[in-house]
Amino acid sequence: MPVRLPRLHLRSISLEVAKWATVAPSRRRVAVPYVLPVAVVVLAIAALLWHGPVAQLAHYHDFADQRSWLGIAHAADVLSNLGFAFVGLQGLRRVIQWWDAPALRPGRDGWAVFFCALLLTSVGSAWYHLAPDDARLVWDRLPIALACAGILAAVWRETVGAGRWITPALVVFAVASVAWWRITDLHGTGDLRPYLFLQFLPLVLVPLLQWQHEVPMVERLAFAGAMGLYVLAKIFEWADHAVLHALVLVSGHTIKHLLAALAAALISWGLGWRLWQTQ
Repeated sequence: MPVRLPRLHLRSISLEVAKWATVAPSRRRVAVPYVLPVAVVVLAIAALLWHGPVAQLAHYHDFADQRSWLGIAHAADVLSNLGFAFVGLQGLRRVIQWWDAPALRPGRDGWAVFFCALLLTSVGSAWYHLAPDDARLVWDRLPIALACAGILAAVWRETVGAGRWITPALVVFAVASVAWWRITDLHGTGDLRPYLFLQFLPLVLVPLLQWQHEVPMVERLAFAGAMGLYVLAKIFEWADHAVLHALVLVSGHTIKHLLAALAAALISWGLGWRLWQTQ
């Protein structure tokens, strides 16, 4: 006896497809807000697992500018961290001033972490550059990881609207990523994968979330500009010795600090623009 298959209601299916096609692109983007971000995270994790441990570059602590000034060793690389302190203080003051504003409330915990992390970066990076080694490098990398966690948590809360757990969860992961590197470093491997993963996430997820949820173009452009400056900063970091040889007065790593602080200032400006619009 032949088996009867259920009839496919092709007309109903075509009507549903037609309805979906008429939905505005912005609504289609957020209909399944987790799909694209989760796909990015899963692919990144899979790639890092496939790659295996990522070791720290050899001679990582061999910075080009070894000059002292006023008794400060490696003065340019140390003092160029003041930019992070300035941006962190300005941003934290803004967050405190607008703490209860509706435009800030969803992501305020993340923004507070971000700007506090910038302040800690100025201290931790300066401490590290006074006498670079792996032990001091922990206090340089930890604030950077916290800054990445903070901005990702802020934008995620403002767009996807996940619960407040996302901020402490990312902060814990930031601390764990640096701890993992240090523990594996002490055992001779020094696996940077979790730390690099956390740095990668905001660079991809923040623009994606801003696009999905139609964040105002000014904020999107501010973050895009910050991304460009950060990439440029990494290029100068890699060309540390070549830049000092060419420019004499300043090294690539010093310029990297200044460009990274400028990138953070651009992000802070984008947040400030949003808050000023709500006055």
